[in-house]
Amino acid sequence: MGVDQKNSITSCVLVATQRKQRTLASSCFIEGQGLFTGENVSLRIFPSPVDSGISFKRVDLPGNVVIPATLSYVQEAVRCTQIGMQDIKVQTIEHLLAALKGLQIDNASIEINGSEVPILDGSSREFVERLKQSGISEQDAPAKALKVTEPVYLSTGEISMVAIPSDQFKVSYTLHYPKSKLLQSQFYTTAISEEKFETEIAPCRTFALYEEIAPLIEKGYIKGGGLDSAVIIKEEVIINPEGVRFPDEMVRHKVLDVVGDMSLMGMDLLAHIIAIRSGHASNVQLARKLVNTIKMES
Repeated sequence: MGVDQKNSITSCVLVATQRKQRTLASSCFIEGQGLFTGENVSLRIFPSPVDSGISFKRVDLPGNVVIPATLSYVQEAVRCTQIGMQDIKVQTIEHLLAALKGLQIDNASIEINGSEVPILDGSSREFVERLKQSGISEQDAPAKALKVTEPVYLSTGEISMVAIPSDQFKVSYTLHYPKSKLLQSQFYTTAISEEKFETEIAPCRTFALYEEIAPLIEKGYIKGGGLDSAVIIKEEVIINPEGVRFPDEMVRHKVLDVVGDMSLMGMDLLAHIIAIRSGHASNVQLARKLVNTIKMES
């Protein structure tokens, strides 16, 4: 896919939606182990005012540095999404961000005492459960949305993404692992509603081929996690004792990642995202491209 530079200049508009912004009704506590760092980390999510967005506060460091969960603070990372200010960072934020976006929680302040959000079971399910237990409160201001009016393309090697006009947020994802007879290709498409996200997307865990992650484990890049926090495929067999939660759990998790990464735009998205083999870096790249094409609607 190429990029139509002429059309991409004004391919999106910023609009007010019919729904109200939302935050938590009370605080929410979560703890667990970081996948990459192996740290035992706890975080508390607090209600936050209108238009404040989502932010992380490193309460374990002097000064309690606050890092907004927006595209401006995304840093390069391997196999996860990371935000930071210079050497102060918070990584593996995508599953929590997906839970917040899936529940349409616009404003929340997250206090965390480490550098990585807990991996939990490798999905967004527990985040969703804890957030719903805390309650969700509607606020007195409309939510904003980025509305795609003309296609915006991204193509890098075997990765292709396009955002096309839609009156709702929809994701279609094609996963392709030609070297894995078990995975091969999977396709999933859905409109991202609150109910759909909670029941069909949030429970889907991150996954990996054992052959891909074994070298990372040996080099010390993955210090936490295990079969209780990811679906692992080895020699064309899923080695998790309980198997998978859906026959296409892996591609559904990729949709979860798209939801989390797109939330870094800090607003709703009215578009149909069609993705082929995208990952966190390309998701963020498309999100940046969309934001850069906004034309204010008069």
